[in-house]
Amino acid sequence: MSEGYAIELYFDPALENQVLKAWNVVARRQISTHLIEIESRPHITLFSSPFIDPSKLENIVKGFASKQDPLPLSFGSIGSLPNDNNVLFLAPTPTLPLLQFHFQLCDAMKREGIEIGEEYRPDSWIPYCPVAEEVPKNRMAEAFTVLRDLKLPVTGYAMDIGLVEYSPVRELFSFVLGGSVES
Repeated sequence: MSEGYAIELYFDPALENQVLKAWNVVARRQISTHLIEIESRPHITLFSSPFIDPSKLENIVKGFASKQDPLPLSFGSIGSLPNDNNVLFLAPTPTLPLLQFHFQLCDAMKREGIEIGEEYRPDSWIPYCPVAEEVPKNRMAEAFTVLRDLKLPVTGYAMDIGLVEYSPVRELFSFVLGGSVES
């Protein structure tokens, strides 16, 4: 049974490989393999909800993606969220284009009557790319130390946007940014 749905922003192959290296370093140290186990893909979550009609989102995301260009991204720091999932992440520089991209997506969804939860509203959204989840508390410091050895910043482009169902992660659809919309 589905735990929920998420709209995710995906990267160009070179940037995706840089993030996968971080996942693998953490996995080899046996700190966390959760993202690999749930068959996730390197991403930034733009929206998530336990209840949503995927077919309603498909048209919104398809139309939105067609009007966007690939988005430059630079991950220059590592961080953690103050919640029970013990997530470690790469933080993108919160550039105006990234924040506008998110705002415009939320606006398109609101126009179609989709409610945006608190943590994904433009005034409270924290963009991040998870590199480890469910890290044991007694290994957080070690995980930070391992991630600090990454050569940051890692840069590239967001190239696709898609909807996944989780967990495990199953992509329902994705669209290339700037791709044409077929009638």
